[in-house]
Formats: sequence, C-alpha cells, structure tokens
Amino acid sequence: MKDVPRERVAIFGSRGQLGVELTAEFRKRGYDATAFDRARVDIADAGQVEQCLAQCDPAIVLNAAAYNQVDVAEKEPQAAYLVNALAVRNVAIACRQLDAKLVHFSTDYVFDGSAGSAYTEDDPPHPLGAYAVSKLAGELYARAYLDHALIIRTSGVYGPGGLGTARGNFVELMLRLAANGQPIRVVEDHVASPTFAPALAARTADLVERGAQGIVHIGGGTPISWFDWAVKIFDAAGLKPPLKPTNEREFRTAARRPKYSALSNARLHSLGVEPMPSLDDAIRLYLETRSLRASPIGA
Repeated sequence: MKDVPRERVAIFGSRGQLGVELTAEFRKRGYDATAFDRARVDIADAGQVEQCLAQCDPAIVLNAAAYNQVDVAEKEPQAAYLVNALAVRNVAIACRQLDAKLVHFSTDYVFDGSAGSAYTEDDPPHPLGAYAVSKLAGELYARAYLDHALIIRTSGVYGPGGLGTARGNFVELMLRLAANGQPIRVVEDHVASPTFAPALAARTADLVERGAQGIVHIGGGTPISWFDWAVKIFDAAGLKPPLKPTNEREFRTAARRPKYSALSNARLHSLGVEPMPSLDDAIRLYLETRSLRASPIGA
C-alpha cells in the first residue's frame, strides 16, 4: 500500500454504491476518511454542511451524494435541483472557507448523445431533461466558487454497494428480472460506458494524489448498448432468461436520455492513471463479490 500523509477526507453520499467504495479506498490508502450519509448531514442545508466540515476540517471533500431518479425529476425538478445543484453550491462554499479540495461527481447525461462517439471533456454539454440540467448546474457551481475543484463525470455506475441500496443498479435489476422468469426487454439503441464502482473509486484516489483539477471523464472504457450489456451479464452469470431487444420508440420514459453517452478516458490516461478494467472483467469481479455478500443468483 502506498504511504501517504493521513490527510482528513470527508465523504458525502457514503451509503451509495460509489460512496461505499470511496470510503473503503481512501481508508485503505491511509487517509483519515469520515463518511457522511444523509441521516448525518443533509447537504441541502448550508448550515449543516458548514458546521460538519468546520468540525472535521478535511483537506479533501468527496461529494458522491446525488438525486438520480431521472424520470421522477421531470415531475419534481426542484427536488433534483436542490440536491444536485444548490447543495453542491453549499459544499463548494464550505470548501472555499476551509481551503479544502472538492471532488464532485457528475454524469454523462450532461450531453445530448447526438455526437455518436465517446465524449471528451472538451465537448460542449447539452442536457436533455431536469436531472441532466441539475447535474450540469452542480458542475457550474463547483467551478464558480472554487478554482481547483475536480469534477469527475461517469456513466452507468454499478458496484457491490448496490446490494445494500434501495434502488440497486442495472446488474441487480437484470438478475432480479431473470429470477422472476418473465420476458425481459432492454433498449438496444442507447449506448453508455458502464463503470465499475470499485475501479472508479481507485481512479478517483489516483487523480487526487496527482493533484488533478478541472473536468475528468472516468467511464467503463467500453461503449456498449444496454441490451448488449444485459447479454454480457447473463452470460457471465450462466443464465438464459427470455431477453429481447427494444428501442426508444417502443420503451417511452418520462425523461429524454442521450442515445450515445459513452465517455472517453483519454484525459485520464494522459494523467498517467491505470486504465479501467474491461467490462467482462468488471462483471466477473462484480459477480464474485456479490456471491460473497448475497444469496446465490436466482435464489
């Protein structure tokens, strides 16, 4: 394990599937990491944020808290904006007062998906719905109040921490549907770059230790349709459920989603950070970890 100073780290959103991995990774590297979930600190409350950070006086603040109910956000855009934008402003202001480094996580959904190729940090954002607008606003608040914030955009995050969250993740959804024995339909005309949460946490720590700032994309590295991802999941799990492709026209949702939102990791690589694991390896690692934490698939 690399020897590093025991800097204090505060982690918001610590019970989410990314927050769980960030807490584990930074502690493994020797940081004095304090984890905060919403029950301890509501980051939408500026007073709570200021008091919390003043007490623990961190050198680094990781914000993995987010409102990520994409379709529900179309009915309650204020709720999404409060958590994904105004709360980020609260954290950024508190970080400025303490001279702390802010690492904030954003999303591939800030793009409209019309480019048809993996997005780089230099591509102009064009959000398509309330959730996406709120996430872009969070980025802007972080950069407005802080000169050296690190904004990490990612895509389709999944990790073993999803076993303990109410909404789970795409892998858990597929395995649950397979266990039900009902026909499964997944869109084949939307492409993302699914990102393994433990690898994302490790690359985040690498960027922090390199002093990275600005916007950096960390995607899974493999542009793939959600349907093809489902195929890989079932193959790795040794399952053969009735899976059929569908498309955006047949499967309407309240929110518009980018049709091609894969992220390019070129800048990540230019900073000397290890490449992300292949999607096949990540799925295998996920299922291996899952087997240790949960009952057998389909049970």
